[in-house]
Amino acid sequence: MPRLSEVITALDNLWPAERAESWDAVGTVVGEPDQEVTRVLFAVDPVQEIVDEAVKLGADLLVTHHPLYLRGTTTVSAATFKGRVVHTLIKNDIALHVAHTNADTADPGVSDALAGALDLNVVGPLVPDPSDPAGRRGLGRVCELPHPLTVRELAARAAERLPATAQGIRVAGDPEATVRTVAVSGGSGDGLFDHVRAAGVDAFLTADLRHHPVSEARAHSPLALLDAAHWATEWPWCELGAAQLDEISDRNGWDLRVHVSKTVTDPWTAHAASAPTSSAMGAPN
Repeated sequence: MPRLSEVITALDNLWPAERAESWDAVGTVVGEPDQEVTRVLFAVDPVQEIVDEAVKLGADLLVTHHPLYLRGTTTVSAATFKGRVVHTLIKNDIALHVAHTNADTADPGVSDALAGALDLNVVGPLVPDPSDPAGRRGLGRVCELPHPLTVRELAARAAERLPATAQGIRVAGDPEATVRTVAVSGGSGDGLFDHVRAAGVDAFLTADLRHHPVSEARAHSPLALLDAAHWATEWPWCELGAAQLDEISDRNGWDLRVHVSKTVTDPWTAHAASAPTSSAMGAPN
């Protein structure tokens, strides 16, 4: 069985820490470099229910997309939410490794996994990484549909293919408009509208879209917007990352058992549909 340090080296080759944003907190949070690793669990969030799942699974390593301590801390007291996570990990000899913005811009990365889940053909990055001479790394992806769909059909596909959440898929735009090209970005994407407009796509699928940026984006163009839950847009990366580590394990003869958590850690737990609008206000689009 490989040591943790060997597995971390493999993960760092996939998602080098130096490619993370300066504000990010990636890399190994907890773990003894010489401990053996036999079972790995991938998940989006390093929350207590995921850590408990790792304990039950008998995992030696938990790999998450979101950092545990993004803004630093002065305590790991078990009386705190995050401190309890750390205590549980250490008591059960489970390492924690984070790949966040360095996985967002990787080739393949978070948005490639999102595009793959929707059967979209990736053309290139939405925001290219200037340090990549091949022009394949970067934030988000510009994609083409194998066959045109309406906005309504694309939203239905996203609702079907992405993990179910209370939010589902929100749409801004004409539901019957034709979509041939799509920009996607896993996680929060309303800071990318300038790049989306420059790409000239028919639709943009991302998460955490806010009122004013959406209103302004819709005023500029007929661009259709599809807003999914943050967690749901990033979960496909867990399957991608697990498959990549599986391949490395086979190549090195490690015989790792790699798992993907299907526990829904999206914080929203329920959705109540609005009542039908009055005739004076008209039907919602």
